[in-house]
Amino acid sequence: MLVKRVLVVGGGTAGWMTAAALSNKFRGSPLEIRLIESAEIGTVGVGEATVPHIRHYNATLGFDEAEFLAATKGTFKLGIEFRNWGRLGDSYIHPFGAFGQDFAGVPFHQHWLRMRGKPGVAAFEDFSLPVQAARRGRFHHPSADPASLLNTFNYAYQFDAGLYAKFLRAYAEARGVVRQEGKVVHVSQHGETGFVEAVTLDSGERIEADLFVDCSGFRGLLIEQTLGAGYEEWTHWLPCDRAIALPCPNDGPPPPLTRSTAQKSGWVWKIPLQHRCGNGHVYSSNFISDDGALETLLGAIAAPPLADPNKLRFVTGKRKRQWVGNVVAIGLSSGFLEPLESTSIHLIQLAIGRLLDFFPTGEWDPLDAEEFNRVMVLEYERVRDFLILHYNATERDDSEFWNYCRTMDLPDSLRYKMELFRERGVVVNYRDGMFLEPSWLAVYLGQNVLPNAHDPLSERLSDDDLMAAMADLRARYAAAAEAMPAHLDALAAAA
Repeated sequence: MLVKRVLVVGGGTAGWMTAAALSNKFRGSPLEIRLIESAEIGTVGVGEATVPHIRHYNATLGFDEAEFLAATKGTFKLGIEFRNWGRLGDSYIHPFGAFGQDFAGVPFHQHWLRMRGKPGVAAFEDFSLPVQAARRGRFHHPSADPASLLNTFNYAYQFDAGLYAKFLRAYAEARGVVRQEGKVVHVSQHGETGFVEAVTLDSGERIEADLFVDCSGFRGLLIEQTLGAGYEEWTHWLPCDRAIALPCPNDGPPPPLTRSTAQKSGWVWKIPLQHRCGNGHVYSSNFISDDGALETLLGAIAAPPLADPNKLRFVTGKRKRQWVGNVVAIGLSSGFLEPLESTSIHLIQLAIGRLLDFFPTGEWDPLDAEEFNRVMVLEYERVRDFLILHYNATERDDSEFWNYCRTMDLPDSLRYKMELFRERGVVVNYRDGMFLEPSWLAVYLGQNVLPNAHDPLSERLSDDDLMAAMADLRARYAAAAEAMPAHLDALAAAA
């Protein structure tokens, strides 16, 4: 069966990202793309921080960066600062970029581990240009010259998710996507195949399609309520199950980073936009009450709230299958991994990319869905492991929550990674998975996970030669960061 009609069920960031990507990919073709959403059904809409992959999505659709930033009130993002995670009083930044450079064919972190603790050896983050720039509130676009220090980092954005959905909607509708207002009250399935044939709206209108994309949020209207894909819960590893979001005015120039500050039963985010600051408290209801969580959040924000609290409940995990029959789940309907590392929009983008890769062009081939599901399982599990690392790699013992996180059993995949790093400083890398070696190093070393030994090949350089090379590199990073314009000036220049 040739796919001639696609129906996206649900709007928000996931729905409109999907519709926009499909309208761009199939522009000029006879493919009919429709999207159903209801103004009466709210969207989560608090995912305001991203990772650098979003730039590829925007570029593929041909977005002008200045127009995008203006429309979404966006700011630049060089990384995420984590406060109080490993120990109370600690602070480190997970940057979008490399740490140092290899010397004598040996990874930089192995040299740093060898010299760590010796007089005059700088902190690990001093050897990261995006960290040094973010600490100074500065930003510059990366250079295309591989020999330049400005080629050693990447960047992402922080933006208003609701405004981003509106921006995407205008793009998609200009390319033929038809938006339908309404609530789905009934789903019709084929009697033999179980494929979804149509949905019926509260107005009585019946809408048929060949391929359905479920962007209906946590409820999973098609993928779960209709097709029963099943859900794999991960709250025993990621115990936070609720969040409160609360915007407030900026309390100063917006820095080019997102901030996560660990609390007694979760953590508080701070995301600076052009027109306001996004704040929220992600917490575990097993360790703190909703009222207590709100009190913690109100005590953490620097200015009076601009709106009432937006309270969310979630179950961390994923659908056991995200493509079933002729239904593909994208966004919250496919699963949810808490926003600690700003991965929600990336997982939406990843699923869209895989859908386009395996888009049915002829007869339905179950191998397409099988491969889609296999890849998405890998991606979710590897993001999951990285998130769990933040909670488990802690020395905090000041609350029941942190005692639980510090002592909980780990997935075998993460236990293996941590044991290998603790043994000799080796970071496990895979072909699939969004977080590469610098990301793992940032969290390992930022939260005091230290190896028992360093690579003996580092001994090829004498202490004096290595100290001189590291001092020179640190000075170059500091000078390059100082030479960058202030973040607000960079935003003004990009307008």
